[in-house]
Amino acid sequence: MSIDIETAARVAHLARIKVEEDELPALANAFNDILGFIEQLNEVDVEGVEPMVSVTPMRLKRRKDGVTDGGMADKVLSNAPDAREGFFAVPKVVE
Repeated sequence: MSIDIETAARVAHLARIKVEEDELPALANAFNDILGFIEQLNEVDVEGVEPMVSVTPMRLKRRKDGVTDGGMADKVLSNAPDAREGFFAVPKVVE
């Protein structure tokens, strides 16, 4: 697959990226280079190769998944312009 200048302009438009007319050939070439690299990756035989998350075979350290208040509620609320009963107080916006 080859990307021409018109396609590069359309992709830039869809991505909401402003690209000057004189920069479109370079953008099209960059897209073609990326597609060429993807084609090379598609040629690699990965049959029987297990997917991996890391290059080292180790499990990540896990922590206990528990809900806490962080232990700093008073410290956090000390920065609030208005705090009541342990919560941030904000102006009413819905009547």
